[in-house]
Amino acid sequence: MASRLLRTFRKSLSLATAAALVALTAACSSPATDGQQGGPVEIRFSWWGNAGRAELTTKAIAEFEAANPDIKVKPEYGDIGGYFDKLATQVAANDAPDVITMGGAYPAEYANRGALLDLATVSGQLDLSGMDRGALDNGQVQGKQYGLSTGANALAIVANPAVFAAAGVPLPDDASWSWDDFAATAAAITAKSPKGTYGTATVLTHDSLDAYARQRGESLYTQDGQLGLGRDTVRDYFEFSLKLSESGAAPNASETVEKLNVSTEQTLMGMGQAGMMLTWSNSLTALSKASSADLMLLKLPGEKPTPGIWLQSSQFYTISARSRHPEAAAKLVDFLVNNAAAAKIIQSDRGIPSNPDMRGAIQDLLTPQGKVEAAYIGEIGTMDFAPTFIGPTGSTAVSEITARVNTDVLFKRLSPGQAADQWLSESKDAIGR
Repeated sequence: MASRLLRTFRKSLSLATAAALVALTAACSSPATDGQQGGPVEIRFSWWGNAGRAELTTKAIAEFEAANPDIKVKPEYGDIGGYFDKLATQVAANDAPDVITMGGAYPAEYANRGALLDLATVSGQLDLSGMDRGALDNGQVQGKQYGLSTGANALAIVANPAVFAAAGVPLPDDASWSWDDFAATAAAITAKSPKGTYGTATVLTHDSLDAYARQRGESLYTQDGQLGLGRDTVRDYFEFSLKLSESGAAPNASETVEKLNVSTEQTLMGMGQAGMMLTWSNSLTALSKASSADLMLLKLPGEKPTPGIWLQSSQFYTISARSRHPEAAAKLVDFLVNNAAAAKIIQSDRGIPSNPDMRGAIQDLLTPQGKVEAAYIGEIGTMDFAPTFIGPTGSTAVSEITARVNTDVLFKRLSPGQAADQWLSESKDAIGR
């Protein structure tokens, strides 16, 4: 999902820039009002996704309308490919939906341009008290709550116990293992497995760089939208990536690049040819189905003494700053995240609920893999970890920079030190800091 958001971002950026001017101008005009005195109001709710998601969301909307007969909800949805282009045009025309589903860096992009409502202004209709603290932090921009998590997932090591057993390598103790332990375990699996099976299918990304930095007391981004990690951390990160490849713990450079944009079924983990894979926890179900294996989730290496993990929102519910019915919009968002009837319909379609009560409400409805994912998110949700911040304007490009520079390291076109310098220079240029 994240990679699709990245590709979509660049196409809609110019429209979003135009939207900024309109949104900022509109923000200075007459204030929005709910205006419910004249009878039922209609609000628009936009999201992207397939037909299955549309069916589930439509059912949840029907439940909401039954409980709130004075509010009618008009659904607007489509494929991810044109979703953000359409949204940018709507915002530029001052015709944005009332409730807008967003992802990636979009909440920061639009919040910084005055297009989104500060959710504190509708606290009477939107109860945030039951949400995981980490999930709330994830939707903040400059300390204000603009987005509310639709559901969360977190980085994890997906492990295939059958591959470990076949190689005669014991499963690690994920309560205390280090990155060196991870590398050694992966190398041992490769050495004791048939050709083509590797200890790790991990392709390091900017998300894993963020976790690596957070374990050192740094972070990918700071609250004020700057890079929050130093050269040594970036260099060490690329050195570790190279170590995995050179030691045979992970595939070589050519094989790694071949697997960068393949389907779940074509990943090494999906084909049953990897012992471990660093990825998002919500990948467990799809990877289990593809591999026909009983996969499990392990905590990240290196989490002691300082955890680098965080809760990542799958998507965000936001409210347009120009909504004529912000209170009605807030009631809809509140229903979607805090109502058991909605939770039982949507389940984990938009991530594992960030409200523990809602996780409990759907527990018996989840698949075995879904229960593992929910338990993992529940455990992460109780941890005391540093806040994470939505990437600043331009940060979407940093993911692409990280992948490209890492590829150059693996092919030895750049040393880890040179890669760190280039990454820092290009990333600073991307975010304009």
